[in-house]
Amino acid sequence: MSITLTEGAAKEIQGIIDQQKEAAEKDGQEPQTMFLRVGVKGGGCSGFNYSLDLTEDKTENDESWEQHGVEVICDSKSALYLSGTSIDFKDEVMGRGFVFNNPNATSSCGCGSSFSV
Repeated sequence: MSITLTEGAAKEIQGIIDQQKEAAEKDGQEPQTMFLRVGVKGGGCSGFNYSLDLTEDKTENDESWEQHGVEVICDSKSALYLSGTSIDFKDEVMGRGFVFNNPNATSSCGCGSSFSV
C-alpha cells in the first residue's frame, strides 16, 4: 500500500493501542487486536476530511499492511484519494497531532484536516 506511517506516528499509535489493551485487562476483558483505520470522509471546509480510528473490525473491502509494528487498514475508496500519502505525528509548542502529507490534494484547509482533489 502506498500510504505510509512515519516511525513517530507509529510509535504514538502503538502507545494508544497499548493504553487501550491495559484498560481492557484492568476491566477483566481479553484485549482485542487493534487496527489503525485510515480513511477519507466527505465534508470539511475543503471537501474531504481525513480520518484515523482504532478499530477491532476489518472488512473484505479493506486493504491491510503493517508498518513499524502497527497493522493499518484502509477501504478501497479511500485508498484512491490517499495513494502516496505520508502520515506523521508532530509534538510541538503550538500543538500535537497527526499530519497528513497528501500529494493528491490540490488544496487543503488551514488546520490540515480537510482537503480537495
